[in-house]
Amino acid sequence: MSLEKFLAWDLRVSESMRVADQPGPLRKGAAFFAHSGDSWFWIPALIFVGWLGEAFWQARAIALGFGILVTIAVVMTLKFTIRRKRPEGEWGNMYRATDPHSFPSGHAARASLLAAMAVGLGPPWFAVTLVIWAPLVILARVAMGVHYLSDVLAGTLIGVIIGTGVYWFLV
Repeated sequence: MSLEKFLAWDLRVSESMRVADQPGPLRKGAAFFAHSGDSWFWIPALIFVGWLGEAFWQARAIALGFGILVTIAVVMTLKFTIRRKRPEGEWGNMYRATDPHSFPSGHAARASLLAAMAVGLGPPWFAVTLVIWAPLVILARVAMGVHYLSDVLAGTLIGVIIGTGVYWFLV
């Protein structure tokens, strides 16, 4: 398959998944999950847990925070090297203004990293929660029209690789 055919397929599939322009509960749920992977939420939350949490959670907050920082460095390097424009759309102007590049998806990478690390770090309820949450974030980014399917698939792969690597490095 040529790159042109792949990109045309990616566009068709991504547009078929889009709910950003359709009012209702599916759009509201997708918007919630699309935002729930924001770094502006996760970084302060992990700092808070690292500062006030019990030692068990402090260690996890530090490990997850380190993983997020590594992921940011890798994803931003790729985004500003590849420079793929985000899909056209109205939703997510904050993302469009601060980061006009879509490949790879930082949200997908972050969600996958957190889920992969949670599987290793535990406890089991935390791992299960993040393993269920991560795909919802990933799909929501396409559904809300700020990423193509290939963006989130690449981000997922990056997140799992970095999450696994950081876990083994720290353990």
